Amino acid sequence: MDEVHILVVDDDREIVYIIKKILTDEGYSVHTAYDGEEAMKVIQGRELQLVILDVMMPKMNGLMATMRIREENNVPILILSAKGEESDKVLGLSTGADDYLVKPFTQAELIARVNSLLRRYLKLGSAADIHNKEVIKYHELELDCAAKKFFVRGNEVKLTSTEMKIVELLMRRPGRVYTAEEIYEKVWNSEAYSVENTVMIHISRIRSKIEINPAKPEYLKVVWGIGYKIEK
Repeated sequence: MDEVHILVVDDDREIVYIIKKILTDEGYSVHTAYDGEEAMKVIQGRELQLVILDVMMPKMNGLMATMRIREENNVPILILSAKGEESDKVLGLSTGADDYLVKPFTQAELIARVNSLLRRYLKLGSAADIHNKEVIKYHELELDCAAKKFFVRGNEVKLTSTEMKIVELLMRRPGRVYTAEEIYEKVWNSEAYSVENTVMIHISRIRSKIEINPAKPEYLKVVWGIGYKIEK
């Protein structure tokens, strides 16, 4: 893919201008919107490789827009917010966002997050590696690496690109316990620092999609005090 298209959505036009300038200078093609409803129209009209969404916006806030996007699209989503409380981060990730960035942020921090999400999506995620024909099977779980499709008990389960990479990591070594830090570094391709809640929320979302009873998981299990594994 020669050109990467990124949508930046914020009701603060100055912030949109600054982010667009930073990303354009990095060589990305940047589209803009100023509320959630406008963002949905842009998303429906073109193929995007990343969406950057502010939380507090008129008409449709960023969390609602994230949920709408996730109904039919697994494009990476980076949530922006002036709120840095842990509960707000958890809420953003729970709606389907891939990562969370608190305002104010530095140019270097924004670029690092954007590059990490794009690297995973384009090179390691659902938009790439069409030559990888491998199918990973483990009991009733089946991951088609070429088609980027995941099946549980014969039924296809929709995963985001981040969830897909977590599942792939765990399925390649059934029974092997990965710490939250290991999962973050391998999936996000970034240094892990206070990532326990970020990983935990993604694990919880995956479990809710694949387990008959998420409270008593059959496959995706927590090893308390250590990490996570897939093991029947």
